[in-house]
Amino acid sequence: MAAFVAAASVLPSGAPQRGSRFAGRNAAPGGRPRLSVLAAKSSTPPDVPKPRPGEERKNKAEWFQAILSKFGPVKERASNTTVLDFEKPLVELDNRIKEVRQVAEENGVDVSNQIKELEERAKQLRKDTYSRLTPIQRLQVARHPNRPTFLDIALNITDKFVELHGDRGGLDDPAMVCGLGSIDGVSFMFIGHQKGRNTKENIYRNFGMPQPNGYRKALRFMRHADKFGFPIVTFVDTPGAYAGKAAEELGQGEAIAVNLREMFGFRVPIISVVIGEGGSGGALAIGCANRNLIMENSVYYVASPEACAAILWKSRDKAGTATEALRITPSDLIKFKVMDEVIPEPLGAAHSDPMAAFPAIKEAIMRNYRRYESMSAEEVQLDRYKKFRELGMWEEFLVAGGKNKEAREALEKAAGATTAAGTWAPTADDAQFIEMMADMEEKWQQTLASKQEWLMKPEVPTGMSEPGLLELAAASIEARRRLVSGSDAAVDASSAAAANKASPNGSAELVNAESN
Repeated sequence: MAAFVAAASVLPSGAPQRGSRFAGRNAAPGGRPRLSVLAAKSSTPPDVPKPRPGEERKNKAEWFQAILSKFGPVKERASNTTVLDFEKPLVELDNRIKEVRQVAEENGVDVSNQIKELEERAKQLRKDTYSRLTPIQRLQVARHPNRPTFLDIALNITDKFVELHGDRGGLDDPAMVCGLGSIDGVSFMFIGHQKGRNTKENIYRNFGMPQPNGYRKALRFMRHADKFGFPIVTFVDTPGAYAGKAAEELGQGEAIAVNLREMFGFRVPIISVVIGEGGSGGALAIGCANRNLIMENSVYYVASPEACAAILWKSRDKAGTATEALRITPSDLIKFKVMDEVIPEPLGAAHSDPMAAFPAIKEAIMRNYRRYESMSAEEVQLDRYKKFRELGMWEEFLVAGGKNKEAREALEKAAGATTAAGTWAPTADDAQFIEMMADMEEKWQQTLASKQEWLMKPEVPTGMSEPGLLELAAASIEARRRLVSGSDAAVDASSAAAANKASPNGSAELVNAESN
């Protein structure tokens, strides 16, 4: 606050000062002086504390630097940082190194070589630990509370970021964050799930599980980006869409389905980055992209391992087994073509050194964006369609009796044959069968093109609702009954004639075989 000083102004009676609008007011009756309160300009900021006795008042620059010094970089890890079970030996070794360094400094002993050797061992131990993580351990890393969130990444990789709100339906879901940002002069539309770091933030963000209005909010800004030509970058970090009663009443499934449909029609390139968990439809609702990237210690699954274990084994204790069976780690996802690229993380994962993880994310986004910079809108759409057509791994190989191994060995040893179109088959009979199926498919397509309902429409007898099958069944039953009674010939002939008339595709032979 401005300092106020009291000044006494003595004004002679009847002679006010010129130019002073307070002159008449300052003169007291009888010419007596009156105290006047005047505001004096202060040379220090208003919130600077008073100097203590014996101290000189700091100038503005020193005062501002003192304020900023409280927000300097963190030199040591906080004591309340979450430590995973497999990370405890690493943390203990780091603490021992700090203790040795502190004791050496206090006693003036030079142990720099020994400390350097210990640091090299700690680095190698950390490298070996994180290179041999099991799927359940990688899942724990992906869920680490200190892992960088979407806003952490967006604010550190962009030159400028502006968050946008609202779904144009009166709602705004904090679990889904959208905004415009620029990287190296290129404007992007950023959309991502947002988790919290503590209980209060997680309750506000609903633990990263969006409501239906969150997905409608994301769709609104994706349409905005498609209209104005902004490339879309999505960041996936959710255990799944919120499955509460209110969400179902507001149309959770419909909101996700609409996003899936609309994302395949956008004319701008879409890049999706899994930065933590990618759970079920909640992740896929913003993950239908041209390029799907995943960080080294992230996971992507159709159902959480705990839910899978509860369904299959009726116990959450089998979560480790379910994690291995689900194939949710980046190496498996790349193998199955679910993901296109793995973004490396610093040694010790992104939660141990977030600032070192941001440059790799930025470089991967820009490199993948350059692939589509010169493509037309139609080429971008076809690339997205082609990516999802090739997704996954499957094999059409069915063996009667379950002798799969023997059948594969016989297939590898087969001489082989080719069809007229050049398709390989194990034997000549198989090649002939393939040609027959191709001819049937061609005839079927011609039938569909000509819009013919029936090639040979059967005659429906009176009282019959379905032609062909009912006549054949009735004739077969009658043939068996007559065969038991002994009167075969006349009945067989009439039954075969009726069946042949209703369905001329071998029904008569079937009836004769039944009667004989």
